[in-house]
Amino acid sequence: MRNGHEGGNEQNEPLRIGMIGLDNSRVLAFAKLLNDERQPEPLKSASLVAAWQGAASADFAMSATRIDNYREALKNEHGVRMMDSLEEVAAVCDAWMLEAVDGRVHEELFARMVPYRKPIFVDKPFALDSKAAERMIRLAWEYETPFMSCSALRYMESLVVAMAETEPDAIAGADFHGPMPLEPTQPGYFWYGIHMAEMLFKAMGAGCEEVRAVRTSEHDVAIGVWRDGRIGTIRGYRSGNEAFGGKLHLSRGSSGSLSVHEGGKPFLAAMMEDVVQFFRSGRTPIDPAETLAIIRFLEAANDSIRLNQAIKLKA
Repeated sequence: MRNGHEGGNEQNEPLRIGMIGLDNSRVLAFAKLLNDERQPEPLKSASLVAAWQGAASADFAMSATRIDNYREALKNEHGVRMMDSLEEVAAVCDAWMLEAVDGRVHEELFARMVPYRKPIFVDKPFALDSKAAERMIRLAWEYETPFMSCSALRYMESLVVAMAETEPDAIAGADFHGPMPLEPTQPGYFWYGIHMAEMLFKAMGAGCEEVRAVRTSEHDVAIGVWRDGRIGTIRGYRSGNEAFGGKLHLSRGSSGSLSVHEGGKPFLAAMMEDVVQFFRSGRTPIDPAETLAIIRFLEAANDSIRLNQAIKLKA
């Protein structure tokens, strides 16, 4: 896949964004960021112009019970034009966001989007298994369509600042934690575990070769061993602590506690600034190889729990 994109949008031209899938609570937050008259400078001249709701997942309550309300709010409160098909959105946008909350439908929708060769942001989870992720990435390469996929938690301000102040080779390990409810339709770690995994891989990079995970009724822990011997962990809670946070372990000492601070730049806004820049340039800030490595990590954590053993990852 090219780092550049011939269809990229120049910085001073209006950027028209389309949205596919409207059953995700983040669609309203993104619409407010993009269409509010007081939007920050990095988002100026970018706007969410059209959307197609897609199909709700009947067996996923969070999808089935919210899509109608989100569609009406986008149309009536944020001025987003509702389309009857994905193809109609493609006709009026320069770039688009795949926001369907159900990761099971991402591959089919992504496959319909990539032939248009417009930059795509895929909200988490990119896919729900590594084979689907590999197929999606291969298809994007074939059509030379740039894409970006991540959890917004990798833009948590304290983590961004800590990474900027730390030499990459000084990070000897990292631990991240957060809420981890389970959703049967989004297997195990793919639902909320992905948030901690995104932060972990932002800190550690790709290169995890083994995963061992443990689950009790209220807690999950997944331990990753990297090829160079470093260890990273994620811990999920289903009761009590609902805060996201973590710590970097350095060659000399450890960082202070990393957490979501009130008053700082919201991580959704920080991510959207990167997404808009990606849409304009066609150059993703997140290597697709890292996106695939995260999916493999989550899949291995689920397999480790199921098989009660450490799982070696594909190189």
